[in-house]
Amino acid sequence: MRRAYRDRISTPQRTLVIAWSAFTATFGITRAITYTLHREGAGGSGGITIGGRHIHHYNFGIAALLAVGAIALRGDDRRRQHPGTAAAYGGGVALIVDELALLVDLKDVYWAKDGRRSVDVAACLIGLAGMYLAGQEFWHAAGRELLVGKRVRPCSAG
Repeated sequence: MRRAYRDRISTPQRTLVIAWSAFTATFGITRAITYTLHREGAGGSGGITIGGRHIHHYNFGIAALLAVGAIALRGDDRRRQHPGTAAAYGGGVALIVDELALLVDLKDVYWAKDGRRSVDVAACLIGLAGMYLAGQEFWHAAGRELLVGKRVRPCSAG
């Protein structure tokens, strides 16, 4: 499996797979932790608190994206394409998407019906990213066909 990963997947594809995997894992772990805190009665005040103030996990997602942005602007190719950078990006996005309803409504609706929107958006993003990653060559060819109107030669199987 390592050989196939190393020999058959380009560096840009690797970073996409790592980012998508980190998004999925971070989202699942975050949901499990917050559900456990909620179930055990910690409610909205559970989790990380500093000076009596609850720190929402989207803040850590924003910090991760700030770091990835700095690497994108100032880092060399080796750092930009590093698996850790891709994982930080995917994990950071997951932390933000998980609390999207809070960011949209500017009120803590995480456990209310409105909070369900965050889960729905995340599920859609995971599905769309998977569709894209699984058929990247197809989507690019289809996009060229639709946008440019040129005939696209079929990809060879193999």
